[in-house]
Amino acid sequence: MTALTGKKGLVVGIANRDSIAWACARALHAAGAEIGATWQDEKARPHVEPLLDEIGASLRLPLDVRDPAQMQALFDAAAARWGRLDFVLHGVAFAPRQDLQGRVVDSSPQGFGLAMDISCHSFIRMARLAEPLMASGGSLMTLSYLGASEVMPQYGIMGPVKAALESATRYLAAELGPSGIRVNAISPGPIATRAASGIAAFDALVADSERRSPISGLGPADVGPLCAFLASDGARAISGCTLFVDGGHHILN
Repeated sequence: MTALTGKKGLVVGIANRDSIAWACARALHAAGAEIGATWQDEKARPHVEPLLDEIGASLRLPLDVRDPAQMQALFDAAAARWGRLDFVLHGVAFAPRQDLQGRVVDSSPQGFGLAMDISCHSFIRMARLAEPLMASGGSLMTLSYLGASEVMPQYGIMGPVKAALESATRYLAAELGPSGIRVNAISPGPIATRAASGIAAFDALVADSERRSPISGLGPADVGPLCAFLASDGARAISGCTLFVDGGHHILN
């Protein structure tokens, strides 16, 4: 694949080799893109930096999305190195375990607010910083889940948070579309990642999806090609969408 040759972009949210964001980074690189990527903190760095070596990531920085200075530094570095951005993948999500594993009605204001800030509003902040670097258009992508539109067992407050993320995707698409910037959410099926490990009975959720989905046996590598396509010029007319990569699980009730 060479559809992304010459394109430059950022991937945020790689935690380890099992991350969906890592599968997307690999697919973007394989399609010819030059990648910049981040690790959350020094604890995560030893798990992430060797992966960035594999794809020759030319820009690599720490990024806690709650830190405005680190966020600004990332986009300033992209501007200094490339002078533009063609795509950004936001693959960050978090909720405190107590709030995630409890009932939505019992969630704390602090936990709900933190989940919303990290998992949703950080994408809006990235879009604002990316906009001036996408003068010739670009692609902003984020990762969602079926729990945004369906009540999924044990998904807790991440359901409302992902619903907000998908709504934000549509509003950003409407606001940035006149500048040629398209905004989409990718919705994989339940995949065993470090982030998903905090969801109670997640193994049962995966097993149910495997049993009932028309196409089973999916993993992070199945998400990467869609990400690469959305970053390409072939997707220039696709915006404001939530695109499922779940083997058809979302069509079942």
